[in-house]
Amino acid sequence: MGADHGSSGVSPCALWLTGLPAAGKTTLAGEIARRLRAFGLTVAVLDGDELRRGLNVDLGLSKADREENVRRCAEVTRLLLDSGVFVVVALIAPFRAGRRRARRIAGTGRLLEVFVDAPLAVCQRRDPKGLYAKARAGKITGLTGVDAPYEAPERPAIHLRTDQGTPQAQAEEVIGWLRAAQRL
Repeated sequence: MGADHGSSGVSPCALWLTGLPAAGKTTLAGEIARRLRAFGLTVAVLDGDELRRGLNVDLGLSKADREENVRRCAEVTRLLLDSGVFVVVALIAPFRAGRRRARRIAGTGRLLEVFVDAPLAVCQRRDPKGLYAKARAGKITGLTGVDAPYEAPERPAIHLRTDQGTPQAQAEEVIGWLRAAQRL
């Protein structure tokens, strides 16, 4: 039972940004949300790091915990969509099965997968939190892309290569896609 967004007549959707650590998901989520708000839309950003500091603080990096992290995020996404809020999710969500489950939870056609794609070498160079350096030094284990798998989307709604453009240009590309798909 999705709600329309007031007088705009636009039915909200969720953009689920998935990719390796440091691929640019959080930066893009902020840019996309800013542009959607400029249309007068109510937008929530669900960031994986923020969720792990609060709602998902009890979860580790085991496969089961990663799946539960994705499930909880999908449930929050569904609640926000049902309330008429656009959602931009920035979450590694490393497994295809978990992302399929998130789409089912959110509701048919309401969650659009956006592959935020950057080569591992680029992610390691960016490494804003020093995670790759810590993993290579053996200080942390279970880092997606190093010693934990990442299953790239097979058919994302949108595929962004963040090493080939600015976050601003790529956010505009997403907005253009939403317009063309009559989601805005």
